[in-house]
Amino acid sequence: MIVCLDTNVVVQARATGHPYFPILDACVAGRLTWAVSTGILLEYEEIITSLSGGAAWRKFARLLDFIELTTHTLIRVNPHYQFRVIGSDPDDNTFTDCAISAGADFIITQDNHFKPLARAGYKTQPIHPADFIAEHRYICP
Repeated sequence: MIVCLDTNVVVQARATGHPYFPILDACVAGRLTWAVSTGILLEYEEIITSLSGGAAWRKFARLLDFIELTTHTLIRVNPHYQFRVIGSDPDDNTFTDCAISAGADFIITQDNHFKPLARAGYKTQPIHPADFIAEHRYICP
């Protein structure tokens, strides 16, 4: 299963005791394939650095490298088309473009701006992190 993680989920899932941690843990364990693009990585870097500092970003970047090198379940996508699914917050299209291009099953997000994706006719669907965990207990135990 391929997923794209919105920044709001990544920021919270980094904390071991957080309810969303099982999503990140599933990515590290290779039970989920995580799609990222350069635009997504830049947003992760910007937000993690602003919230927690440069050292936290470097630690997280090493985690991404670890996933890519050990489980081969981090895929880097270079979208060549802008689908323009999200009108209310165009910056979110970075995630929809990556997810659709990667053939992702889900964008895991708490952001309601992704609701138009559910009706846009693409395979990729938005899902709240708590719903994803509840529906995929075999992946996120």
